[in-house]
Amino acid sequence: MASATLLIVDDESLIRWSLCKRLTAEGYDVLEAGLASEALDRMSATEIDLVLLDFKLPDGDGLTVLKRIKEVRPETQVIMMTAFSTVENAVEAMRLGAYHYVNKPFNLDEVVLLVEKALETSQLRREVRALRSGQGREYSFDSIIGSSPAMRAIKSLLERVAKSPASTVLLTGDTGTGKDLAAKAIHYNSDRARRQFVNITMSALPEQLLESELFGHERGAFTDARQQKRGLLETADGGTVFLDEIGEMTPGLQAKLLRFLEEKTFKRVGGLSDIRVDVRVIAATNRNLEQEVQNGKFREDLFYRLQVMPIALPPLRERHGDIPLLASFYIDLFNREFKRHVRGASPGALAMLEQYQWPGNVREMRNAIERAMLLVDHDWLEPSDFTTLTRTVTPTEFKLPAEGISLDDVERQLLIQALERAGGNQTHAGQLLGINRDQVRYRIEKFGLSAKS
Repeated sequence: MASATLLIVDDESLIRWSLCKRLTAEGYDVLEAGLASEALDRMSATEIDLVLLDFKLPDGDGLTVLKRIKEVRPETQVIMMTAFSTVENAVEAMRLGAYHYVNKPFNLDEVVLLVEKALETSQLRREVRALRSGQGREYSFDSIIGSSPAMRAIKSLLERVAKSPASTVLLTGDTGTGKDLAAKAIHYNSDRARRQFVNITMSALPEQLLESELFGHERGAFTDARQQKRGLLETADGGTVFLDEIGEMTPGLQAKLLRFLEEKTFKRVGGLSDIRVDVRVIAATNRNLEQEVQNGKFREDLFYRLQVMPIALPPLRERHGDIPLLASFYIDLFNREFKRHVRGASPGALAMLEQYQWPGNVREMRNAIERAMLLVDHDWLEPSDFTTLTRTVTPTEFKLPAEGISLDDVERQLLIQALERAGGNQTHAGQLLGINRDQVRYRIEKFGLSAKS
């Protein structure tokens, strides 16, 4: 890190000169200060990456200066220098945030190596913070696409859960509704965001391997266990563990997970001692766990323990008004990824996307638009670009109740739903119902509805 700026703080000019000469030769920008007050002035006026700080100064002590540096510039690394090293001083310096300390007289080569390591550590911390900051922006609640009433309610609930101390969350919903995105949004918008988010899919591994992945194992616990291994629960201490497809967990593992949730402790496979960690467990499933409990496939006590904070994600077919937003988002995404210049989806294509029931939800929609964007050779996506969907975009077969039904009531309800989904746009509502705008206006007047355009 040859472009870093260093500050040498020592009242002995010869020490400052020797350090300055050597570190300048290494390519660093080096500043000097002989007093504590001068050092703090330098810190306030210049961006300093690392400070070489003497314990004893004419107008103060180095520990006080160290404490002040860490208050105003916590990212700045500090290496203490002293001719009167004591264990107490060293411990106090490390407690206050010093990277290390060197004894006078010192070897300049050793100081240069220590400076390099301190700056590498500082750079690594900045990169980790930048990565976590980027993940925080990527998984912010504003980045979740959707403004329908259903999604506004879900985003509000996710935000409250993220800020809460809840240690257990259960996400339910059909396949492709975004349970993994919801889990990450909870983690990266909580006070656990600085720690790890780890996830594991319950159906992906056999029981013994899954147990080892979750809880870890001791050396010799089973064949090929040649060394001790930390599990995901230990790795995520202070953070979040996401257990996807929790309904696939075997009964034996269900019992062990229940014990952990209740006691916050577990044993490694083959271990004897309890290990205590602090993690938030977010479980997800597309199964009806209540039905699984009734069928004897899922423990009732574990279900109620997971059910402390349940969040049901709505299927795409119930997110009225979100499909145009999602379509626009994915078209922009694949324009960048595939170097395309598609302007959007035509009204006919949007009407088709909104009529489709999306059994695979948002994941299926993303795949459909990605496929269309790979093959499109015109400015707008048209219905013909979604050939895999056309066969399923057919009117649902309505069953006549045995007691009969009012046709006017059915027509009125369908018109209201079409207008709501179209945001009051009569032309769009007509496309959803297969009629023109004039026919929509006629029915609005017929049923005494308020007209919106």
